[in-house]
Amino acid sequence: MKLGIVGLPNVGKSTLFNAITHAGAQSANYPFCTIEPNMGVVDVPDARLAVLAEMSHSEKIVPAAVTFFDIAGLVKGASKGEGLGNQFLSHIREVDAIVHVVRAFEDTNVIHVEGGIDPVRDMETVELELILADLEILERRKARLERQAKGDKSLQANIRIIERMIEEFDKAVLVRNMTFEPEERVFVTEMQLLTDKPVIYVANVGLDDFHTTNPFLEAIEEKAAAEGSEVLAISAQIEEEISELPPEERKDFLQDLGVEESGLDKLIKASYSLLNLISFLTVGPRETHAWTVSKGTKALKAAGKIHTDFERGFIRAEVIDYNELVNAGSMTRAKELGLIRSEGKEYIVKDGDVILFRFNV
Repeated sequence: MKLGIVGLPNVGKSTLFNAITHAGAQSANYPFCTIEPNMGVVDVPDARLAVLAEMSHSEKIVPAAVTFFDIAGLVKGASKGEGLGNQFLSHIREVDAIVHVVRAFEDTNVIHVEGGIDPVRDMETVELELILADLEILERRKARLERQAKGDKSLQANIRIIERMIEEFDKAVLVRNMTFEPEERVFVTEMQLLTDKPVIYVANVGLDDFHTTNPFLEAIEEKAAAEGSEVLAISAQIEEEISELPPEERKDFLQDLGVEESGLDKLIKASYSLLNLISFLTVGPRETHAWTVSKGTKALKAAGKIHTDFERGFIRAEVIDYNELVNAGSMTRAKELGLIRSEGKEYIVKDGDVILFRFNV
């Protein structure tokens, strides 16, 4: 899973990125500090892995991973080359979802590129730049299709889709909020448009904003709700402090703040939900491993996630739910109790399935 962190300059993007990836990306109180798209890989928190590893005496644990990209701050005119321009918009096309960080805190020591805090304006500024970048892509694609359509009338349908999308852009409608027929959706998806990416808004709040009313946060939530998107209230500063603590002290720190889980945990859970992802698990003396697949993935494709030989020579999948396995105490006891099911290639994998694939090549 790849997530791109975007937003205006000085909203806390790089601070948040540093905190959740420990990657050491520069962060400073001026625009364009991030001049390359920083990348960091983060383990997906999953308490089930340690339990299974202990049960199976595994030599190592291999969690699922999320790749974060910290994209340079966007400003008005970015789609036309202002600031650091279009080069950074191109990096967003590679991600599965966008994490749009919006400033929701007051601090006279941290300048705002627009001169004052207005979260809705900031959200609309970034959205407009993404729309303008997509519009350029659509216009180029339309011109190419019109040339090709002179010898192939079947392309007219795709031209009409693009024309309709351009009309929607004039109303500031994002691609992800447009309606398409299934066959149209295939064509639209192929274009990898920025405004087609699912989005999670991160309201970067102050240290004291978790237990008080924050009008900036409320404004962000109202706008996000109108388009059906989720908002997470996260303090980049708190996340930075958490990242500097030893793992064993982090839980106590969160409890002292009256917060149940870190912003990173919340963000990864929300991203999995947004992208309809789940994790199935494999266990053994060598390793306990989490594998990420889409909801609805069948056993055959899940086997291929591990190795193409597993898919090519698939015989069956031996499956048990994580909770059933833990209650049984061991794989051996689970077999004695008849809890391990034999499933075929059409079986739909569920989150928390512990699977042993049988194959022959």
